[in-house]
Amino acid sequence: IKVRPRPRVVVLSTGNELAEPGTPVVPGRIWDSNSFMLAAAAREAGCLAYRQVALPDHRDGVLPAIEAQLARADLMITTGGVSMGGEHDVVKAALQRLGTITFRKVAMQPGMPQGFGTVDRVPIFTLPGNPVSAYVSFQVFARPAIGALQGDDGLGLEKIQAVLTGPVRSPAGRRSFLRGVLDRTRGLVAPLTGQGSHQVATLGQANALVIVPE
Repeated sequence: IKVRPRPRVVVLSTGNELAEPGTPVVPGRIWDSNSFMLAAAAREAGCLAYRQVALPDHRDGVLPAIEAQLARADLMITTGGVSMGGEHDVVKAALQRLGTITFRKVAMQPGMPQGFGTVDRVPIFTLPGNPVSAYVSFQVFARPAIGALQGDDGLGLEKIQAVLTGPVRSPAGRRSFLRGVLDRTRGLVAPLTGQGSHQVATLGQANALVIVPE
């Protein structure tokens, strides 16, 4: 029978504020949740995922760190350092030099700043730094690409219709992916409160993304 190897995915997060879980957190620091979350999501999608220790916001250190992981990566994912015009956009600044990565604003919420391209022919997704933005971006963009690497065009999230139990809205010109709880038996979906792109607790309660059109 024909088989495909499980894609090897390397996950890198950036930010001076990030601390390894289990280490003391002082004012101005937060634990790195994104890399663990994205590595787990990649494994759930059938990959061999490798998480790297978070990188500080030093532009000159980003590209060497990425290049050091290419030998064991079929696909790379970074999170953080790609907002539009911020002083800590180190991933964007480092990768723009290569000319093989495109950065765009995508008309979605959460997850507007996105980047995609290749580094030495290895596909790389540069996702936002806010946790919910990173997770939604993974599901919308990276998961289907992982499916393509495995010859599986059905790896995108299942889409079904359900009846909302409460009102929702989306900003003009943007498609929203709200977190909700789906009751398959009754065909109902309840949007959760706390839809901020930093609110990981709400993401942990959800079992569905509610797509609200532009």
